[in-house]
Amino acid sequence: MNNIKNSFLILFLISTTLIFAQDKFTLSGKIVESASNETLISVNVIVPELNTGAVTNEYGFYSITLPKGTYKIVVSYLGFSDITETITLDSNITKNFSLEESFENLDEVIITENVEKLNIKKPQMSVNALSSATIKDIPVVFGEADVIKAITLLPGVTNAGEGSSGFNVRGGAADQNLILLDEATVFNSSHLFGFFSVFNPDAIKDIKLYKGGIPARYGGRVSSVLDIYQKEGNSKEFHMNGGIGIVSSRILAEGPIKKDKGSFLFGGRSSYAHLFLPLFDIDNKAYFYDLNTKLSYDINDNNSIYLSGYFGRDVFSITDSFENTYGNTVVNFRWNHLFSDKLFSNMSVIYSDYYYGLKLNFVEFDWNSGIQNFNFKYDFKHYVTDGFKLQYGLNSIYYKFNPGDIKPSTPTSGINPFKLTDKYAFENAVYIDAEHKLSDKLNLSYGLRISSFLRLGQNQLNTYQDDQAVVFNNDFQIYQKANPTGTESFNKSDVIKSFANLEPRASLAYQLNDNSSVKASYNRMTQYLHLLSNTSSPTPLDIWTPSGKYVKPQLLDQVALGYFRSFNEDNYSLEVETYYKKIQNRIDYIDGADLIANDAIEQVILNGEARAYGLEILLRKNEGRFKGWLAYTLSKSEQKTPGRTANETGINNGNWYNTAYDKTHDISLTTSYDWNKKWKFNANFLFQTGQPTTYPNGQYTYNGINIPSYSNRNEDRLPAYHRLDLSANYTPKPDKTSKWQSYWVFGLYNVYNRRNAASITFGENRMTGTNEATRLSIFGIIPSISYNFKF
Repeated sequence: MNNIKNSFLILFLISTTLIFAQDKFTLSGKIVESASNETLISVNVIVPELNTGAVTNEYGFYSITLPKGTYKIVVSYLGFSDITETITLDSNITKNFSLEESFENLDEVIITENVEKLNIKKPQMSVNALSSATIKDIPVVFGEADVIKAITLLPGVTNAGEGSSGFNVRGGAADQNLILLDEATVFNSSHLFGFFSVFNPDAIKDIKLYKGGIPARYGGRVSSVLDIYQKEGNSKEFHMNGGIGIVSSRILAEGPIKKDKGSFLFGGRSSYAHLFLPLFDIDNKAYFYDLNTKLSYDINDNNSIYLSGYFGRDVFSITDSFENTYGNTVVNFRWNHLFSDKLFSNMSVIYSDYYYGLKLNFVEFDWNSGIQNFNFKYDFKHYVTDGFKLQYGLNSIYYKFNPGDIKPSTPTSGINPFKLTDKYAFENAVYIDAEHKLSDKLNLSYGLRISSFLRLGQNQLNTYQDDQAVVFNNDFQIYQKANPTGTESFNKSDVIKSFANLEPRASLAYQLNDNSSVKASYNRMTQYLHLLSNTSSPTPLDIWTPSGKYVKPQLLDQVALGYFRSFNEDNYSLEVETYYKKIQNRIDYIDGADLIANDAIEQVILNGEARAYGLEILLRKNEGRFKGWLAYTLSKSEQKTPGRTANETGINNGNWYNTAYDKTHDISLTTSYDWNKKWKFNANFLFQTGQPTTYPNGQYTYNGINIPSYSNRNEDRLPAYHRLDLSANYTPKPDKTSKWQSYWVFGLYNVYNRRNAASITFGENRMTGTNEATRLSIFGIIPSISYNFKF
């Protein structure tokens, strides 16, 4: 523990030794959009004479410290008219800027597009940003704009196929992604088992996906961070926008609580295809709905408060015998406070809940499970000097895990109430991040996160001989559940097991010239929560469990190296990155593992290791009537669980095997073309190596029953996946100046009707007696149409 304290103290002392001279002063303030007072992220505040500048943070705040003097200040943001002012800096100055759009009919397409452009100088790498407008232009199934589907078009990001939930980043599992909505953790990002995501594009302000070089302010997952911020709402005047599609519709309203001081935002979505099923004598149902809310208020120049929330539910039922309900609830109260023109802070108090429920009427019982957490965050951004900035803070999360609760649904039910043991945990972290400009060419970012995890007491915990919950049967050469030797009971305040980890982060950028740079990064991260799932794609029934006496936290080490170049005044950009990462203590499952309603999950899991490496290429065209990107990923993702002793075989004989999300080749082409003011065309093409799977390689007969034998784990693959999607946006009256504006979106998903395999199963044909393979395909060609409006 002393080493941890000393490391943190050394890093803090290094940062605080950089004291700016007395003849320097600070220019700071907020930058907003003039039409709505919506704060703008990543706006450039440039000082041409000194070849330096600043960028607004997530709340539109900027700060830059300069020597005493008179300077020309240029405020620049793509799609907005530049502001140029001459400022005499002989004292600290607070200066807010209000930007106006440079021309009409581009609203949010232009407002946020700048975030997607390449930044040569910044040391941050392995980060992709997408605007809300770009996401809306991408053709998707059923014509509903989708955040998760959009990010899978980026290099290094895939999913488990059509109709699957979650996403995989650089060969990592879906549970290794930290998904944040206004800083609140979202545990399930999908509606209708993966057909839609939970994020309403109309309500989204900023999206960033961190794949590597992840700053120290983030922690708790070992693969990626998807950080999403909602809009604050228009504090000048009331507006509404929405859309009506084939299977779902959405609406969003925003306006002032008090003009120029406070605003509200309210957005809702719902699917309604289930309403038409009774017309075809179908009693089944499958639908979702969600709500996005946000209240914002500027108390004064130094204090702002925000209250944001999300509530979503999915319902799936089969006649009157089965009903499945699941969804997320998050609430976040935030307070922005400006201690000085150099010190910005944000405090967040967050509640997050993921609920999963089943009503099994045919056996007369209900099942409920879920995970709740209470999160306190306090973050600071300290603009020490023009070339040195600090971010530091703390984070504490209390978890309650409900693995399952069975209750009879009727008085006559023969089911006895049964409750799986609740689990509790407490995760804490402190961090410090530094951005350091060493020269005009060399920029560094480095930091340290110190995390701890306390597995708190529970009613009963099994004990085992030699603390081995899984034993190896030498006679049959298989792993089996160990028989408990007894149980232990704890109070909730007791600590069953504690962990502490140092998580250093570092990245650098060396500018070769005005248009190119090389970057490198290293980060270590720790994940204390695990999603128990032995399927290739997470399902709502999967259960989260904390690290503890028998489950170790996952530890990641990742290095990355990249080359970045912009062409033709940033009209084109090229990003090339290679990475290698290794994960310790990755959970693996013994053959025949039963995860559902298992109160002793430690009896079916082993700790292994994982590794992934690859090459990513992203070529963008950022300007002009024709825009888009080409992404290519060449990668490998493997897992290994060797035997614990020389006598044990391990999983897959202790050899490396492909993970379920290993895709050797992944190519995506995403394009848009502005034909004229009325018509805009969009297309994307995808090709991926088939998903790893395990096929039977033979069979034998036992007591007259044919029993298949299988090859090594994930040694085979499904056929390659590919498809082409097209869409067209039609604006009937693009020059219309009245309040009401509208446009249509026509789409074709999977244009050439490729029957991509979601799975292949093997069985015996009862008619012929021969073995046969059956391909399951989710989607063929799907047309869509939606009407979108705003006023």
